[in-house]
Amino acid sequence: MNAPHLTRRCFLTAASLALTAPLSAMGQGAPFPSRPIRMVVPYPAGGSTDQVARAIQQPLSELLGQPIVIDNKPGAGGTIGVDTVAKAQPDGHTLVFGNTGPNAVVSLLRKVPYDPIKDLKPVSTVAFTPMILAVPVDSPARTLKEFLAYAKAKGGALNYGSVGNGSLSHLTGEHFNHMSGLKLLHVPYAGGAPMLAAFAGGQLDAAFVTGLDGAAMLASGKVRYLAVATPAPTDVVPGLSAIAQEVPGFESTAWFGVLAPHGIPADVLARVHAAVVAAVARPEVRKQFAERRVEARSCSSEEMARVIAAEQAHWGAVIRRAGITA
Repeated sequence: MNAPHLTRRCFLTAASLALTAPLSAMGQGAPFPSRPIRMVVPYPAGGSTDQVARAIQQPLSELLGQPIVIDNKPGAGGTIGVDTVAKAQPDGHTLVFGNTGPNAVVSLLRKVPYDPIKDLKPVSTVAFTPMILAVPVDSPARTLKEFLAYAKAKGGALNYGSVGNGSLSHLTGEHFNHMSGLKLLHVPYAGGAPMLAAFAGGQLDAAFVTGLDGAAMLASGKVRYLAVATPAPTDVVPGLSAIAQEVPGFESTAWFGVLAPHGIPADVLARVHAAVVAAVARPEVRKQFAERRVEARSCSSEEMARVIAAEQAHWGAVIRRAGITA
């Protein structure tokens, strides 16, 4: 089964209409938004999710007419911040800037204090970024085909790093092992910074990274990208072959998006959705995303819900097959 990917539909006409519509909050006649909007980022400031969230912060503020206050609440793989929003008043003034991990995968690995399907309402995706297979610059493998041959010749002697047990980088690695017939040994780290430091120090043979996380290492000349985990070569990370060209059907992408507490009024949801879509469509936002190797991409609330459900089905199968626990 292929990993789910997001379709490319945008709703600019609906956005334009909804942004001008008068709204009430919770049916009490108060205009929405009536105060600053808190957008929880469930990771530390400066990380990949935080970077994408801050790219739309100012445009959202302009479109909604209230400050967007980013509140970084890291911990427990993003679940602390997501739980804060799941339990917040559903009036549109508290949102979460989520991603694949705490909104689709983590609950498959361990018990979390919220139901990612029942307790949160998808607003829209904002961007997607493919996972990229990276190797140290001194690796003998200069192409994906060479890496596959090298890894098979080495048996189980090669390793791959991840940003943590149960992370998307870990799941992608195990999915790659299964589909390619390799036996790369998983080495988890407590986040992207220590993993990349280990990579730079020559302790890892490979890793699956996002363009956001790997940019500094690539610029430093410490790593080399081999291939991208999209169905075909993509302009998001130009110049790379697709892993699926050698490992048919292989795909792994991460998404970033906005979600609200379940129970948000339909008219408020429509207003927030319209603002997110319009913000993502702005040229300056798309430029920032392109520089970070992420693709601007919005969708309907219903489509985002389908993406999350499909991811749970796909990664749930990977987790069970590999016996992954957190």
